[in-house]
Amino acid sequence: MSSKTKEKLSTVVIRFAGDSGDGMQLTGTQFSHTTALSGNDLSTLNDFPAEIRAPTGTLYGVSGFQLCFGDSKVFTPGDSVDALVAMNAAALKVSLPRVKKGGIVLVNEDGFTDGNLSKAGYNSNPLEDNSLEGYRLVSAPITKLTIEALKDLGMNPKEAGRSKNMFALGVMYWVYNRSLEPTLNFIKEKFANKETVREANSRLVKAGWHYAETIDLFTSSYEIAPAKMNPGTYRSASGIQTMTYGFLAAVVKSGLPTFFGSYPITPASDLLHELARFKEYGIKTFQAEDEIAAMGAVIGAGYAGNLSISCTSGPGLCLKAEAMNLAMMAEIPMVIVNVQRGGPSTGLPTRTEQSDLLLSMYGRNGESPLPIVSLSRPGDGYEVAYEACRIAIKYRVPVIILADASVTTGTEPWLIPDPDALPAIDPGFADANIVDFKPYKRDPETLARPWAIPGTEGNMHRVGGLEKDEETGNVSYDPLNHEKMCELRAAKVEGIAKDIPDLQVYGAAEGDVLVLGWGGTEGALLGAVESLLAEGKKVAHAQLRYINPFPSNLEEVLGRYTTVLIPEWNAGQLAMLIRSRYLVPAVSYSKIQGLPFTIAEIKGKIIELLETAS
Repeated sequence: MSSKTKEKLSTVVIRFAGDSGDGMQLTGTQFSHTTALSGNDLSTLNDFPAEIRAPTGTLYGVSGFQLCFGDSKVFTPGDSVDALVAMNAAALKVSLPRVKKGGIVLVNEDGFTDGNLSKAGYNSNPLEDNSLEGYRLVSAPITKLTIEALKDLGMNPKEAGRSKNMFALGVMYWVYNRSLEPTLNFIKEKFANKETVREANSRLVKAGWHYAETIDLFTSSYEIAPAKMNPGTYRSASGIQTMTYGFLAAVVKSGLPTFFGSYPITPASDLLHELARFKEYGIKTFQAEDEIAAMGAVIGAGYAGNLSISCTSGPGLCLKAEAMNLAMMAEIPMVIVNVQRGGPSTGLPTRTEQSDLLLSMYGRNGESPLPIVSLSRPGDGYEVAYEACRIAIKYRVPVIILADASVTTGTEPWLIPDPDALPAIDPGFADANIVDFKPYKRDPETLARPWAIPGTEGNMHRVGGLEKDEETGNVSYDPLNHEKMCELRAAKVEGIAKDIPDLQVYGAAEGDVLVLGWGGTEGALLGAVESLLAEGKKVAHAQLRYINPFPSNLEEVLGRYTTVLIPEWNAGQLAMLIRSRYLVPAVSYSKIQGLPFTIAEIKGKIIELLETAS
């Protein structure tokens, strides 16, 4: 065996790719979890097909998982890949364009049969025709090695082959000096009652490690030092998980019974799965027969005094719109999470997008404004979910959370917060036995109406979709009353601006270009701006958490920069709102590919604007 060296690296991007049944998401998740425990900062991207099980070996059946990790702040899952693990020919075909020249390409040569090569559109075998020249090709018979390692366990070749992802994971653990223990512990717990499966997976992780250690194709392994991070306790968490904990915090702080009603839809369903685990907190979860039924149940629960929550994706938000309008009209507090995906219609169910902003703002009949908040990275979910609950209860209004697929399924190290630092949530139910109870008489500060729970003595009142008298709540067709009620409901939402923080700016306090974003674009925008600040450019970045209403200082911030650039994963929806509201000639930069921006794309656009201005 030749001697092997260790080299130090600052940042690494790895991509695992294979068929949708090859376990690439599990492989990537385990590598991410282990890396987080190693103290590195990281960012991940799930990239999987919409088909439940696409035909084996096809290009559209390729499932990928990409992560970037390093010894300093990591902004995105990476612009280009340092190491690719490709389990078959299709995975190589789809993923190779993302790999840097000189990058590692570890392939399962058993996945390059004539049939697989044909399905992937290869005229010749890339492992043999020199087309991979310039890459560090490591071709290994991973499937055969897997079957050989498990031959004494009584598993047939097909059963044994299913675990080949664990062999590949072990190889990459050796290459990047990751500990095997977190994954071995995971296997031990997950397959506690399946001895053969437990032994097979544990054995293969170790076998992959030792294979990489012994073969001459890997002459070096790499060390990535822990990142300097704020002190505290961290865990690797997705946006769905942090939102779950934010809702749990709101449950505890408010003391309210909680109802979560939804209909399964990709990629939002995981919030139902997560919250269903916490029945001990008094959370009732309901899987409805359709989106309309889910929204109706949520309205009923909110009316009855519950912290009421629903979750969906774009097509489901369309179906919920009429019932959401009823909730807005009746002024019932609740939270609706929209995990945005590629549209329109069924669109790209597993790809990310930000195309539901205008739907959320205006996708209801009549004058129907609702508060909108957004999370920009996985760790945001905790604060955003809690804040949405606080606003909904305080102002007696449905609140929309706009997330996107990349943020909810992506993970990062999350600093577990102190729940005692959260603001209070006081349900403030209407008192019983009020003489001449006025169900729509408003709090002078918040313009919120009383939250009167059915059955409370003396609080009898009418609810529904017909216009209400401004105090009694009785049905009213009076034109002036209708106009006043529309203005009051709008003023209530607009008044929330006094109750939220000012927009914070990173970079130059004034200057040439402000990059304004929302949602999951934050990492790429921040990374590009930080790079240009290091070059002495007068640029800045701001990310909106509150979209309706906008922060009170937004207009003032916009006025401090010559050019405002708004990158979005849509055709320019926030840019439209900014232009119309503030008469600012904002520059829209759109990407509608179901893929996030890269730092290079954003940096290139900013440079273009700087050069044009000069």
